[in-house]
Amino acid sequence: MSWSDFARRTAAGAPGNGAALLPPRTTGSLFREPDRNLALELVRATEAAAIRAQPWVGRGEKNLADGAAVDAMRKFLGTVNFDGVVVIGEGEKDNAPMLYNGEHVGNGHGPACDIAVDPIDGTSLTAAGRQNAISVMAVSDRGSMYDPSAVFYMDKIAAGPEGRGVLDLEKPIGENIRALATAKGKDLEDMVVAVLDRPRHDELIRAIRATGAGTRLLLDGDVAGGIAAALPGSNIDMCVGVGGTPEGIITACAIKALGGVILGKLQPKDDEEREKAIDAGHDLDKVLDQDDLVTGDNTFFVATGVTDGVLVDGVRRSRGVIHTDSLVLRSRSNTIRRIQADHRAEKWF
Repeated sequence: MSWSDFARRTAAGAPGNGAALLPPRTTGSLFREPDRNLALELVRATEAAAIRAQPWVGRGEKNLADGAAVDAMRKFLGTVNFDGVVVIGEGEKDNAPMLYNGEHVGNGHGPACDIAVDPIDGTSLTAAGRQNAISVMAVSDRGSMYDPSAVFYMDKIAAGPEGRGVLDLEKPIGENIRALATAKGKDLEDMVVAVLDRPRHDELIRAIRATGAGTRLLLDGDVAGGIAAALPGSNIDMCVGVGGTPEGIITACAIKALGGVILGKLQPKDDEEREKAIDAGHDLDKVLDQDDLVTGDNTFFVATGVTDGVLVDGVRRSRGVIHTDSLVLRSRSNTIRRIQADHRAEKWF
């Protein structure tokens, strides 16, 4: 029965339980007042960055891969209807090509936004042909992103909704794993914790395994690990350890869309950076959560795989077609989208 037939029958007093045929009441705010999802435009920029980086996968040239991704992302961002300012650029820490802090992107029209970009999170992974390299971008309302410029690293812990009010960054990792396992209704031996594979984490890894939980060691790219810990149906329950502060803020944009939790504390690498942080007004004893890292409820996150990983598949080329796999998240609607696209290779190379 068409909607017009239904309307005529209802108006005419058709027999039967008409109420049972009525459509759902349209009280949902997103249904009554739909708006544009900026992330659906931004994903074209991460797709472009991933596609242009793909020829450099496994070539041992991380800066050339990053440079190709930066150029592509910048070009596509210029077509998007927003006024974006790069609050978190990439490259300063690694002396690589950059979309620099303070750079304006977009066409200058539309909403005013803060933007965090990493055209390739995992340049070394890309150069080596390893997993979990992604092109990633996070966007929020202007003035809502935490400024991490004084300190490059932070101690972090991230998980899904079950971790809210349960995890405590200042408690031993064993206590956090046991508490989260209880909240998730899982046995300890079924818990999996992602952590960057770094010498600084040797003791942390031993403590995780001492609880009976397993580890997923990440060679690079803790953005993917943190988000995977919050995704429904993921086989990663938690992501912990010291990683980049910019990556923590990007992860927070995604975590807010997933209803999860991320906690972090700034970790200056030396006395000079400590003094710089204090001069900038940072409280080095404060544990920051996702609402400190990104205020407000209107965040967007997009990621496109460069290589295969825990979040998305990498770029594939076959018979003149380029296939991309992307994850698109928005906090206002708590929407999780997976976008797979096929592109004509001749349009790109």
